[in-house]
Amino acid sequence: MTDPLKDLSFQSLFEAAADAMLLIDNKGHIICANSVALDLLGYAEAEICGLEVEALMPEEYRAQHHHHRNAFYRKLEKRSMGSGKTFSILHHDGEVLTVDISLSPMQSKQLLYVLVTLYVADRRNQAEEALVISEERLRLAKQAAGLGVFDFDSNHNILYWDERMREFWGAESNEAIATKRFLTAIHPEDRAAREAALDRSIDPTGNGEYSAEYRVTNPASGIERWISAIGRMHFEDGIATRLIGVARDITEQKIMEKNWHVHRTETEALFAQQVASQTVSAIAHELNQPLAAISAYSEVALHALQNDSFDQKSLKLALDGCVRQSQRAGRSLHELLAFLQKGELVTEKLNLNHIVKESLSLAKSYGYGKFQLELQLEQDLPAILGHRVQIQKILVNLLSNAVEAMGGAGVPTSAISITVRTNAELNMAHVTVQDSGPGLDAITANRIFEPFFTTKHNGIGMGLAISRALAEANGGKLWLEPNVKAGAIFHFTLPFAP
Repeated sequence: MTDPLKDLSFQSLFEAAADAMLLIDNKGHIICANSVALDLLGYAEAEICGLEVEALMPEEYRAQHHHHRNAFYRKLEKRSMGSGKTFSILHHDGEVLTVDISLSPMQSKQLLYVLVTLYVADRRNQAEEALVISEERLRLAKQAAGLGVFDFDSNHNILYWDERMREFWGAESNEAIATKRFLTAIHPEDRAAREAALDRSIDPTGNGEYSAEYRVTNPASGIERWISAIGRMHFEDGIATRLIGVARDITEQKIMEKNWHVHRTETEALFAQQVASQTVSAIAHELNQPLAAISAYSEVALHALQNDSFDQKSLKLALDGCVRQSQRAGRSLHELLAFLQKGELVTEKLNLNHIVKESLSLAKSYGYGKFQLELQLEQDLPAILGHRVQIQKILVNLLSNAVEAMGGAGVPTSAISITVRTNAELNMAHVTVQDSGPGLDAITANRIFEPFFTTKHNGIGMGLAISRALAEANGGKLWLEPNVKAGAIFHFTLPFAP
């Protein structure tokens, strides 16, 4: 019978070993090293053969190792891996490696050899340490984020999950959870959405991503939670086999979203109420002057009729005045409602200098005429394109604000400067209104155009917001000049007519 081991030599076994091996003679010289050892230590075979084994050690350990080696040769014994014998050895580039070793004495033709097997302890320890660190990081991340982990085997319809997932579903730590128990805990209104998310994840033409939000009711306590689950489906041969993912409790987030929605609804209702209030106020403001005039003309007419010798001409003038003022009231009301309803803006060619003068007269009739005026109008200013009443509203509002600011601050000499000029850079008409009041601080200046922001005790903060909207509706802009040391300076522009 042929011996199957006859053709196996030491060299073939030496090279076939999966571990790094060195063969050392009785004088401590390296006779040979297998390819695994050469790779581990970074040497070529010609470089390592013939070296003293101590040449592979850091210099501070070499003398001590001579004594250990001589003692070993005097009392030969096998030493297995993991017996506590670890050594520091040098890689060819000088890197220090910590290795476990096993020693196997061998004798051939009266010659003594030692077979040294090396295993890098650092790499094993590093791998084990890295695994421990990775697991700890995962545990801490799960704990910090409140994550639960689930693993669904769709082939066998088995659901694996951790303690956090069991807590969500109100299950005991040792309780086996059937798929039915998992599904029945989900709120009936959310089951269809969760099922649709699962269907998308098992579609082999998709990316396998699973994402769903649903409510879960704890059967023991009745507590309802909102759960957000994300994961990825794994496939084999185009068939969904395993869904792995994480879930977290988003109940507080959902409560905050609900509260925010309620708050937004309340805010919008308040805003609508304020707009309605401002609309009523604006309508009353627009109708007050013509109604007062109609009342006065009517009194004149009644007084004339009650007089036996009434003057027909005076009566006619009074009635004509009533007609004009009633038409003015109707026109103002119509224009205001059109603006509030965002109706189509009807513009025409206008003389801006004339509108400024008309606005000064309106402001005076409203009781805002007590100021020294400095008026600078550019002669031969081209006609602008805009809406007469709306431009008047901008100017009257700026004038009334200036007068109230100066009056409230007790300014000794109230003065307002109005300048009308051509802005060559913008190719637009440019109006500047400057007062001698106390000015605006930085915070007020930043918020002055916000709706409902006001510095007045009885104001509602819509005047400048509406004025800016009117300027923009007419193709221009309204702004406050920043960083003014005294008083307030407002600018607005309007386009020239083509």
